[in-house]
Amino acid sequence: MPRGRSTRWCCGQSSRGVSQGRRIRSGSPSAPVICRGICSGYGAPVDEFLKWYFSDRPVVAASLGADGYDHTLGDFTASAWQAREREQVLWLDRLAAAEAPTLDDAIDRDLVLSQLRGSIALASWPEWRRDPSVYLGAVFASMYTPFQRRLKPEPELVASALSRLAEVPGVLAACRANLDPDLAAPLLVQRGLGQARTGRNFLTRTIPSMVEDEQLRAQLAAAAEPAAAAFDELVTFLEGFECGGTWRMGERLYSTLLRERELLGYGAAELHEKGKAAWAELDARMREVALQVNGTQDWRAAMEHLMDDHPPTLADMRAEYEAETLRARDFVRERDLVTFADGEECHVLPSAEYTRPVLSVAHYLAPPPLSSSRTGVFFVPYTPDDFTPEQVRQRLRTNSRAQMPSIAVHEAYPGHHWHLSYMAGNPRTVRKVFRTPYFTEGWALYVEKMLHEQGYFDTPATELAHLDCRIFRAARIVVDTALHCEDMSIEEAETFMATKASLSPGTAQGEVNRYCAWPTQAPSYLTGAIEIERIRESFQGTLKEFHDRIAGSGGLPLGLAEQATLA
Repeated sequence: MPRGRSTRWCCGQSSRGVSQGRRIRSGSPSAPVICRGICSGYGAPVDEFLKWYFSDRPVVAASLGADGYDHTLGDFTASAWQAREREQVLWLDRLAAAEAPTLDDAIDRDLVLSQLRGSIALASWPEWRRDPSVYLGAVFASMYTPFQRRLKPEPELVASALSRLAEVPGVLAACRANLDPDLAAPLLVQRGLGQARTGRNFLTRTIPSMVEDEQLRAQLAAAAEPAAAAFDELVTFLEGFECGGTWRMGERLYSTLLRERELLGYGAAELHEKGKAAWAELDARMREVALQVNGTQDWRAAMEHLMDDHPPTLADMRAEYEAETLRARDFVRERDLVTFADGEECHVLPSAEYTRPVLSVAHYLAPPPLSSSRTGVFFVPYTPDDFTPEQVRQRLRTNSRAQMPSIAVHEAYPGHHWHLSYMAGNPRTVRKVFRTPYFTEGWALYVEKMLHEQGYFDTPATELAHLDCRIFRAARIVVDTALHCEDMSIEEAETFMATKASLSPGTAQGEVNRYCAWPTQAPSYLTGAIEIERIRESFQGTLKEFHDRIAGSGGLPLGLAEQATLA
């Protein structure tokens, strides 16, 4: 059903407080609707906005744990994208005029406004016309994540997957129709092509292999064939697709997103300078620590030496990460640095097959915050099947034993997993829906430094690796801003990342490819960490109270996180 004609549901309140729900059309942001169990109960404009948002993005809604959205991928036609752009403007006008009776209500409203302003700004840079991953990501995530989480009985999971599989050919047809050869960049198309080539095997083998019941497995594999054929067709299309667009966002839009979506008080040029200054400061400290590692101030040579001590295989890498994750959890609990969510659990697993062509680093899948689950997944960065032994060795080197403590802290305890399992208990629904990497990634890098202060990185090798993780994030700020503001070529960026951080040439190439496809995300780590450290200096209370307060408030833009923490 097209987005502009779908039914949405939310809370309506009569003047006596009695629920007066009624059906309305999506796209009329002034009317109340019937709740499907995801409102805060106030019937506020923010609640109504969430129902529109979920009905328009069912894959996102289902991934967050909202009921009733796991049967469809949604409408990806050009008319649906254009309708969304118009409706966002209406919602911005309505919510900007809404009163907020409490500080929490004001933060909720301003959080949504920041998201809307960012989305409206990006309408001038329509990724649905530029990037195949917009379509591929929805298919892959919607099929893989439910079976990974297994929050419903297997027959229900399979029924939902069958319904979505039937829509895959339509989504991929929309991709072919919507990509604009004047806007799409060859780099992004090639990136999408790498993912698309995994589609057939993903749908016909990977997903069915996750089904335990033999009959259901066979049913799912058979139903996957038309969707797999649609992937084959898309691969052929992308192989022959000629385009001449750019992946460079430009300084104006980049700075707009920093100021209006991330609520930072500066733009791309100042952020670039902050990255350079942070790199220089870290470089000086790393020279001191390197003396203890290899007797010289050449920290790159010291890191090269440390990276030769790595797990022998990908499977060994996963097992060692699991052991390090448990050690980090015990350390955090023993020192009483945070409050743990009841029932939280972090699994350490190989990265999903479909992510391997585009993600070369560890990453994390959070528990759906609108559900009762508190189980997350720390994905270890396996290589694609077609990697050479040397490429696999280089991946293992960038996950050396000296680096593992920092990465496990970042991804699991008290980084992403602790934060996202704990904040899922926040009663403010909108805080569970919208979060910015400038907080979530900033938090995960902040806790690396905080655990260093607590003595977790207790050898020169692990301290140098910890600092290397941080200087890597400073290099990301420099490179991402320079790339998108047309001050650096891809080749220059790859050289910068390989020489200003301890990345192998292959990993540096994968990193820069990611920056080109995801502007403004790479600087979020160190930028957010520095802002959180600044807020901590003003907080009156214990370290644990600060952590629970700021991380429990959500994944807010830093200006709003400061209000929520210091109020």
